[in-house]
Amino acid sequence: MVNTRAKIQKTQNTRKTCFSQASIEDPDHQSTWSGTLIGSNDDLLTEILQRLPVTSILRFKSVSKHWLWLLSQRRFTLRYDNLSKSPGLFVRNMYIPFDVENQNPPPFQSLDFCFDPCGIRILQSCNGLLLCCSDRGNQRARKYYVFNPTTKQFALIPSVPGGPNVRRTIRFMGLAYHQTNCVHYKVVCIRNAEVNGELFQIQIYSSNTGKWNISSESFSDNYYTLFRCGVYWNGAIHWAPSSHNPLYLKVDDEQLQKLPLPVQVDSSGGYFNGLIPKYFGESRGHLHLVETANNDNRLHLNVYEMLNDHSGWFVKFQVELDELPGAFPEMIHSYQHPSSPHYYEFDVFDVVRGEKDEDTFMVVRIPGKLIRYNVHDKSFKQIFNLTNYYRGGDTHVHRYTETITYF
Repeated sequence: MVNTRAKIQKTQNTRKTCFSQASIEDPDHQSTWSGTLIGSNDDLLTEILQRLPVTSILRFKSVSKHWLWLLSQRRFTLRYDNLSKSPGLFVRNMYIPFDVENQNPPPFQSLDFCFDPCGIRILQSCNGLLLCCSDRGNQRARKYYVFNPTTKQFALIPSVPGGPNVRRTIRFMGLAYHQTNCVHYKVVCIRNAEVNGELFQIQIYSSNTGKWNISSESFSDNYYTLFRCGVYWNGAIHWAPSSHNPLYLKVDDEQLQKLPLPVQVDSSGGYFNGLIPKYFGESRGHLHLVETANNDNRLHLNVYEMLNDHSGWFVKFQVELDELPGAFPEMIHSYQHPSSPHYYEFDVFDVVRGEKDEDTFMVVRIPGKLIRYNVHDKSFKQIFNLTNYYRGGDTHVHRYTETITYF
């Protein structure tokens, strides 16, 4: 007699074994197959890696030689930097994140990437790189550095040719760098060609050649342009309008041009008053200037944007800060006369463009606090308690932008 029951039991056991093996082996097989597919396709791997945070990118360079090669390729670094974020800013070397709910660790605890007995401070931020210099000491012995806070790479800039007597005549040092139109960073120096004179000379250092180039032409500045607040944008360094002769320097051509002034949107219809604007800077390839929209309400601001051909400005955003004094009464000051209008104490530290216009926000300083203010929906929130803040002196607010580019 055939043992049918035993056959059935054996068949069931065989099926269980097959099912059990399939349930264990298939995920591994699928995972191995998917990993092989992604690992052998650089385009697919690039699409995935460029969406990871910068800390992961730097760590993944040690996975293999192939990954190191792929993540160091200019094609990858350029695509990644185009998608990179600006997570915060530096105020006198102190890092302040824009997002208080999702804070990342600061890019550095202190500017100690290189020993300088005089300490180090930030002069300028330019598309992910920082131009730094000795914080104290005689200007003739001052050292200048280019530092990438993301990769921790730095370079010491050779001294301006001519010895200590030339270095003491420096009026401006600025950085020119962009991942596409200025891949080798340049340092621009404006100095007095004669002591206490009105004749100036341009010298430019290139990281590509490692040398300073002295311009053959000098220029005079009868209006005493304030050579600070330099901003690199669209192939040129621009100085915040502070006189009747605002200038910008086309770096490649070493040519100075006159920077047009925006027209005020107010009842007088006059021109920009020539004082240093409330804000002057660049974000996501846009050059911005912020000034009071009219004299009747100092809380109404115009955010101007420069046309790409430098032909003029247009009003990109109109910002009304009317709700801030109610939420932060410490920014309200009254003059002695009761009938006098209120004076509002605030500064615009930054204008940060989003991928969409509705994501654009301003960083506004009021007494003791930093506020993030959305220019589209007028929402705002405090992001930092800023104590012991001193108004005055050179600009000291610099945006942090992540970049994995090496120089």
